[in-house]
Amino acid sequence: MGKPTGFLDYERKTIPYRDPKERVKDWKEVHCGHDDGALQEQGARCMDCGIPYCHTGMELSGMASGCPVNNLIPEFNDLVYRGRWREALDRLRKTNNFPEFTGRVCPAPCEGACVLGIIDPPVTIKNIECSIIDKGWDEGWLEPQIPAVRTGKKVAVIGSGPAGLACADELNQAGHTVTVFERADRIGGLLMYGIPNMKLEKETVNRRVQLMRDEGVEFITNANIGVDQPVEKLREDFDAIALCCGATKPRDLPIDGRDFEGVHFAMDYLAKNTQTLLSDNPGDFPINAKDKDVVVIGGGDTGTDCVGSSLRQGCKSLTQLEIMPRPADERTPDNPWPEWPKVYRLDYGQEENIALNGKDPREYLVMTKRFIDDGEGNLTGLEIVDIEWAKDEQGRMFPKDVEGSLRTIPCQLSFLAMGFLGPDQAIVEKLKLETDARSNVKAEYGKFATSLEGVFAAGDMRRGQSLVVWAINEGRGCARELDVFLMGSTNLPG
Repeated sequence: MGKPTGFLDYERKTIPYRDPKERVKDWKEVHCGHDDGALQEQGARCMDCGIPYCHTGMELSGMASGCPVNNLIPEFNDLVYRGRWREALDRLRKTNNFPEFTGRVCPAPCEGACVLGIIDPPVTIKNIECSIIDKGWDEGWLEPQIPAVRTGKKVAVIGSGPAGLACADELNQAGHTVTVFERADRIGGLLMYGIPNMKLEKETVNRRVQLMRDEGVEFITNANIGVDQPVEKLREDFDAIALCCGATKPRDLPIDGRDFEGVHFAMDYLAKNTQTLLSDNPGDFPINAKDKDVVVIGGGDTGTDCVGSSLRQGCKSLTQLEIMPRPADERTPDNPWPEWPKVYRLDYGQEENIALNGKDPREYLVMTKRFIDDGEGNLTGLEIVDIEWAKDEQGRMFPKDVEGSLRTIPCQLSFLAMGFLGPDQAIVEKLKLETDARSNVKAEYGKFATSLEGVFAAGDMRRGQSLVVWAINEGRGCARELDVFLMGSTNLPG
């Protein structure tokens, strides 16, 4: 490394967010712009550790440890420190098709595995990654790379989320003619309608999609394959198919009152909210939190996005219920480095609620017993109870009510943000594909071939709900194996 004592000379400083009281007034990204000099100092903190776990991309205890796309992190950190931004971009693009996405929405398992993080706060890898690609766009360094030769093979990619886009990008660079089908009215899948504007502005997605168009990828929207359009026709028209449809079936909460007006799946709310913001004549939000007591059931990124969106719509109050206990402030002995650190964090939405309402909206070890209405089917409250985790006779953990803690809280709008159970089954059933016990398409990781020849699967549709960076990893791997299927060999990166 250029500065061996950098980690001793400089403290960790992340790119700040805009002031929470100001940013809740708009739907723009929460991040402030980067400063080259400050980032060069942060790059200097990378400590030439010799065994950089940051880019290993392992899974430990069911969680990502290190970068799943194996970004060459120490190399681009050093190049940024030296001010060689163009070379840093070249390094970054070797492994990651869309660093402008991961640099904004990835939880940064690379930082959780940073060797410096054993003794000090880790290197600001995520900030550096995002700044490299943003500088690349600003400087005009990202230009269309059109394949010199076409193979004559045609591939259909179904789904335009991060897995589908990564798969299409790689296959196009291999010289195949690629068509991406998306059932929504805009390209991007989760990136477009699952992640709100304040985390990922949609122009950032559109800019990348346009570059892929310029490179030869065709995109077709409003194409619900297996429902509105027969999948059999695709089998006839294309030499191979890549299924990258995501895990879009939300986990429900089948308790009394679930059908009351005012109870919604989180993703329905977020998608409709973004559609309204992007429309030519935006009007009232179809699901509007203005002046309402909002309760978000579930944590994670989706729950946080509901918090941030509700605050921007002007909710009266905000509560977020989590059935799990509050994480520890620091790593516990059973969560050693380089595992992902399961520690207490304030994400942007919770930070905004503290600024506006003086408290973290999350309540831990709480379970919802039933929804309450006004007698006419309109949600007015939730009956909740504190719980503790206990073991049954078989040693399985279960939530046990805490006696005397049953209570009712006001609520006119509730969002279910409890994760996803698997992919939509329409196309799976039409193709008669084998599935695993969780209803995901059965396809071995690293091979990605389904039970039907010429049909491959990648991303959340294959692995279940996961990170954007894992989806990119799988899209790239699927493209490589599909290229081998079509051509007998491949030059795509491993």
